[in-house]
Amino acid sequence: MTASLEAPCPPRRLFAAVEDLGRYPAWLSIVPKAEPAPAAPGDAGPAWSVELRGRIGPLARSKRLRMVRTVHEAPTRVRFERRELDGRRHSAWVLEARVVADGGLSRLEMDLHYGGSFGGSVLERLLSEEIDESRPRLLAQLAAVDPA
Repeated sequence: MTASLEAPCPPRRLFAAVEDLGRYPAWLSIVPKAEPAPAAPGDAGPAWSVELRGRIGPLARSKRLRMVRTVHEAPTRVRFERRELDGRRHSAWVLEARVVADGGLSRLEMDLHYGGSFGGSVLERLLSEEIDESRPRLLAQLAAVDPA
């Protein structure tokens, strides 16, 4: 799944909002919690324990993932990948964000890849609705940041 957003702010400010998973709960309601997780050998960057929660009608489902920042090219590109420590095989979760200057705006492009089979089109619909609802919240977060 791919989503984009144009924001009236410098690329560095937009990048700051997406480079740290701990900031996502402020604007992405399917991520109610993202807390720093202990580092493990082989981690390319910091790790977070991320809770994902979705609701469709009366059904709710939550999932906890350990995500590691595997790419950090400030202020243009960041990538997070699922890296569990329990020795079991897990479905891939990969989130990549790119920020580019676009005239007087900054453009955010985010790609989410889920390698599992749960949810299919229902999961895609839930994510699409959440993306639509998250755009104004992220823009409000960016506007609240002191530009100085």
